[in-house]
Amino acid sequence: MKKFIAASLTAAALFAVPAAAQAQAFVQAEAGVDNVSAGGESKTGFGYGVSAGYDLALSGGMFVGVQGTIADSTTKKCATFTAAGDKECIEGGRDLAAVVRLGTTVGGNNKLYVFGGYTNARLEDVVKGPTVEAATGQYSFKDHADLDGFRLGAGYEMPFGKNFFAKAEYRYSNYEADFSRHAGVIALGARF
Repeated sequence: MKKFIAASLTAAALFAVPAAAQAQAFVQAEAGVDNVSAGGESKTGFGYGVSAGYDLALSGGMFVGVQGTIADSTTKKCATFTAAGDKECIEGGRDLAAVVRLGTTVGGNNKLYVFGGYTNARLEDVVKGPTVEAATGQYSFKDHADLDGFRLGAGYEMPFGKNFFAKAEYRYSNYEADFSRHAGVIALGARF
C-alpha cells in the first residue's frame, strides 16, 4: 500500500509541474442573491465574498480548473417567541467552498463551465431579549453549527481588457440537517 501511495504522489507531482506552468490563476470579488432553505422554509438575502483559483487549458478549447471561495450572507429569519419580545434569529453565516471546474471556450474567449465540489456553511442561532437577559445576564446569546455539504453549479465568463473578466454563476449547495441554498452570483476579477 505504501508503494502505491508513493507512486501516486510521484505521478501527481510530475503532472503538476507542467500543469502549473500552463495554469492561469485568477481572483475575483463577488456578490448576489442568496436564498437559504432550512426545515421547509426559505429566506432570501444578499451574499458576498471572494474566490481564487486557476484554470488549465486542455485540447479543443476545453479547460479544467479549481476554485476556492470564502463568502458570507445577510440572510436571516427571525421569530418572536415570548410576550416580552424575545426573538430568535437563524442566520446564514460564512460559507467555504472548494470546487473543480470543467468548461469550454465559446464565442472567442468567453467561457462556459460547470462545477462541483465540497462546501461548509455556518448556520448561526441568535436569541435575544429581556427574558434571555434575566436568565443569563446577557441580552443576547449566540450559538452556531458548521454543516458539510456539496456544491453544484454553472457559469459564464466574459473577458474584458487584457486580464480582467466578469462572471455570472448559479450555485446550488446542499448541506446536512435539511439545509440548502440557491445563489445567483455576479463576479469581477483578474487573471495573472
